[in-house]
Amino acid sequence: MTTCYFCKGRVIEQLTSVDFRWGDDLKIIEQVPAQVCEQCGEKYFQAQVYKDLERLVQHPATIICHRSVDVLQYSAA
Repeated sequence: MTTCYFCKGRVIEQLTSVDFRWGDDLKIIEQVPAQVCEQCGEKYFQAQVYKDLERLVQHPATIICHRSVDVLQYSAA
């Protein structure tokens, strides 16, 4: 893929971080190979990479760090 489906920007291969939700859990997976749009940031993954992400969040290997995340609720101003 060389063009973003959404904004038609140029897509390049790079390593990226992925915020991956599994049920109520939020995992951040780093150094994931993906095709990323330079314009809007949309990420595209090979099928095998996505399967690997699902496997990793179900059966985490070595957790490299723990981060706290603030959760906010939207309310109209």
